[in-house]
Amino acid sequence: MNARASCMALGLLPLLLAGCSERPSFEPAQINAAPIGKGLPPGFLLGTSTASHQVEGGNTNDWTDWERGTYPDGTPHILHRTPSGLATDSWNRFREDVGLMKRLGSNAYRFGIEWSRLEPTEGAWDAEAAERYRQWAHTLRSAGIEPLVTLHHFTLPRWVAASGGWENPATVDAFERFSGRVATLLGAEVDWWCTLNEPNVLAVFGYLDGVWPPGKQDERAMATVLAHLFEAHARSARQLRALDTTDADGDGRATLIGLAHHVRVFQPSTGATSDSLVSGLTDTFFNESLPDALRTGHVSLVVPGSVSLQRDVPGLKDSVDWFGINYYTRDHLRQDASPSFSHKYVPAGRDTNDLGWEIYPEGLYLFLKRYAAMGVPLVVTENGMDDRTGERRPYFLRSHLYAVERAVAEGVRVRGYFHWSLLDNFEWSEGYEPRFGLFRVERDFGLTRQATPAVETFREAARNLGLSPTP
Repeated sequence: MNARASCMALGLLPLLLAGCSERPSFEPAQINAAPIGKGLPPGFLLGTSTASHQVEGGNTNDWTDWERGTYPDGTPHILHRTPSGLATDSWNRFREDVGLMKRLGSNAYRFGIEWSRLEPTEGAWDAEAAERYRQWAHTLRSAGIEPLVTLHHFTLPRWVAASGGWENPATVDAFERFSGRVATLLGAEVDWWCTLNEPNVLAVFGYLDGVWPPGKQDERAMATVLAHLFEAHARSARQLRALDTTDADGDGRATLIGLAHHVRVFQPSTGATSDSLVSGLTDTFFNESLPDALRTGHVSLVVPGSVSLQRDVPGLKDSVDWFGINYYTRDHLRQDASPSFSHKYVPAGRDTNDLGWEIYPEGLYLFLKRYAAMGVPLVVTENGMDDRTGERRPYFLRSHLYAVERAVAEGVRVRGYFHWSLLDNFEWSEGYEPRFGLFRVERDFGLTRQATPAVETFREAARNLGLSPTP
C-alpha cells in the first residue's frame, strides 16, 4: 500500500500537511525575481512581533523563577544559565524601538502586555505600568503603526502560578478579569487583540515535555491546561468586545480579536502506514485541535491510551475575527516506541537555521491554504529564523513573503505578516544564543541595536506595498 492509499485507508486524507498530498516546490530564481510586497492586498499589515518577557527586561514572574532552576540531573533550565535580566530593555527604550519600526517602513507592531507588571499581586493594579502601556499604544498609533496587543505570551504572575497556574480553573476567572481591565485601559488606542500566544506550545512544553514552567510531564494535566486555555480565550474575547467600544482606526470595528496558533508541518519519513499514521495523529492533535474547537465550540483532546477530554465551551465557537499562524519549520516523523510514538528529525542535506530547524517556506503557503477554511482572515503572527550571522535572513524573509503572496493570489484572505522578531531577544530555554532579530542586539555593548541585511529586504517589501520607510 502506497502512502496516499494508506492515508485514505486511515481516514487521514483531509490532513493536508501530514504528508498525504502533493507538495509545492518554490524555485529560488522565482523567489529572487519576485517584486516582494507588490502582491499584498491594500490595507495589509506588515510588521514585526515581540513578547513582553522577551524584550522588556526587569520582569518578575513564573519564568524569572524558572530561569534560576535546574533539572534533577543538574542541567540548567536556561542555556548557559543566562537569565532574561534586562532582555533588550525595551521597557525603557520603546521610543528608540519605534524609530526602528519606522526605519523598516512597518505599519503594524505586535507586542505583549505583561500580566505580572500590571497585577503583581492579586487585585493590585500598577497604575504606573498601566500608563506606560497606554503611552506605548498611543505612540504607535501617532506614528502610523497599528498596535496589535497580545494579552498572554507564556508568562504568569507569581501569585497565579502559586495557585496552580493554568491547571486551576480559577486562573481562567483571573484572566477574564485581567482582560477586561486591559480592554478598558487600551481600548481607545487598540482595535487588534491577540488573546493567547501558542496555547499548544505552552501545554506541551510545560506539562508534557516538562522543559518550561511548571516542568510537569503529565498528559492529563496537559489536556486540562489546553481546555482551560481555550476557555480563557473565549471569556477574554467576551470581555474585550464588551469593554473596548472605541473604533481607534475608524474602520467601523472597535475590536478585531484573534489568537496566535503555532503550526508545524509533520512529514512522514517513509511511505509506511505506521509513519503516515503517527504523522496524521500528531498533526490532528497539534495543528487541528484549536481550529476545530474554534469552529465547533467543542474541545476534543485525545492522546491514544491515556487521555480523552471532551468539553463544550460557551462562547468559543466563532469567537475569532481573525486567525493567527506562527510558522517556522517542518518536522519529519517516523514511528517508534517513545511516549509520543514518533521520532522527529531533519534529513541530512536539508537547509536549516542555526537551531537546526528546517527552512521550508512552502509550509507557510500550505497552512495559509489549509486555514482559509476557517472562514476568517488569516494573519501570520510570527515567522522568522535563527541566523547568527544575519546573512541568510534576507532570503528567508523574501521566500516566506513569497509564500504569502502565492496564497493571496489564489484567493486566501491574508491580512498581515509579522516577522519574528524586531530584535534579538531572550529565546526562552535557549537564552540569548539564538538570533532572530531584524536588528541585532549587542549585549556586550550596551544593548545597542544594529541593522542586519534583512532590514533592507523588509524595506523593499514595505516600499512595494506603498509604505514609506524612513532613512
